[in-house]
Amino acid sequence: MARKKTTTNTLARRFSVHNGKGFSLADCPTRAAEACGLDKKTGKHLLKERIRYLAQLQALLYANNTWSVLVVLQALDAGGKDGVIKHVMSGINPQGVSVSSFKQPGPVELAHGYLWREHMVAPAAGRIGIFNRSHYEEVLVTRVHPELLEHECLPLSLRRKPTFWKDRYEDISSFERYMARQGTIVLKFFLHLSKEEQRLRFLQRIKHRTKNWKFSPADIHERQYWDDYQHAYEEAIRHTAHPDAPWFVVPADQKWFERLVVIEAIIDALEKLHLKMPAMDPAMEADMEKARRQLEAEAPGLRITPFIDAGARAPQKIVIFWKGRTLRWRQCAGSDA
Repeated sequence: MARKKTTTNTLARRFSVHNGKGFSLADCPTRAAEACGLDKKTGKHLLKERIRYLAQLQALLYANNTWSVLVVLQALDAGGKDGVIKHVMSGINPQGVSVSSFKQPGPVELAHGYLWREHMVAPAAGRIGIFNRSHYEEVLVTRVHPELLEHECLPLSLRRKPTFWKDRYEDISSFERYMARQGTIVLKFFLHLSKEEQRLRFLQRIKHRTKNWKFSPADIHERQYWDDYQHAYEEAIRHTAHPDAPWFVVPADQKWFERLVVIEAIIDALEKLHLKMPAMDPAMEADMEKARRQLEAEAPGLRITPFIDAGARAPQKIVIFWKGRTLRWRQCAGSDA
């Protein structure tokens, strides 16, 4: 039996998690293009089309200046976050997009609550904000390496609470619900990479000189904690997936497919807003018409020359010259005089 082809408007929904109860990361594939009836050539063609369409939707978002979108990208090393940002956002207006990369927190960040820096760079109305890594590092990296909590300005009694991680999940969910209630569409993506594909990508970074800059010995060190990270991601998704801020567990072994799923999720969310270009205020329309007439009247060297034979019945020309060039001409009927 031939595999059923997945349409683009259902592609992202196939990998969405709106309710984390009972979620199992082991049930999520890292490759899924064939199961969705897509090949690389078709997928890349679709991606180009959808990039153009996303640009149109982003223009509507920007013009309305009410809703905003937050795209959260999480992945293990070599998961493809930078590539998703580069390709998915390649066709939209940079003026309406911001990218925030959250590295290891410094002294200022550590002196504040762990959601402080994310709140500072959340997208404004009409904008798309992208978090390259995010507040989820505080329930991922710190859960795998709890000794990092010693650098945060937290009372020891709070760090030792039995409900510490549960409390963090609740705080994150509350933060995301708050953003949703302020008009921010929160979309969270876990780029789900297989251990073998990560190994191959690390080797590419070592073997190809143009990719050497991507390599870090720390990535190899963290690879030994693979199972711990898988558990941490499963727990995070299980406790923080909800309709106001769904997760998308994106198969990431095929980069072109990964990017297509991400862009479809963003498009799907924007389409549900049913945005249109804002209606013009009647008073503004009158001002614009007045301004148009004034500006056209100011054109230097404007001369309208009618070539009309008063006795002719055939259509005649009216030619408009400006600075020695013909701007336009139209035909008019001859006179009956």
